[in-house]
Amino acid sequence: MKAKYTKAELNRFKNLILKKMEEVTREVNDIQSGITNSDAAKSGTSPDSIYSVHMADAGTDSHEREKNYLFMTRENNYLQNLETALDRIEDGSFGICKICGKLIEEERMMEVPNTTKHVECKEREKLGLI
Repeated sequence: MKAKYTKAELNRFKNLILKKMEEVTREVNDIQSGITNSDAAKSGTSPDSIYSVHMADAGTDSHEREKNYLFMTRENNYLQNLETALDRIEDGSFGICKICGKLIEEERMMEVPNTTKHVECKEREKLGLI
């Protein structure tokens, strides 16, 4: 088993990460515009019209807004993890398990390019065996 990925493989991972970053950025922008548009639409209502809205509708709107903020936070965290993966490509630690120090399988890196652990190592860590 090899100790590191080749420059060509790392370049392929880098392109994959950049593509995922573009997708996530678009999703965050869509979520932000949805939040902004719904807030702007509500801010244009008169105070009297607020009372005509059913409480359940107001609760649903509030829940949807909160859910959008959570999605946006999750996507921003994922974006930061992808940026960290790019940094690991640059410093040569990309694809190396933080627990056992061996190379993480290419299939896993293609699916989860921001991962830092083998599946087995992560499972053992969650179970408290490490």
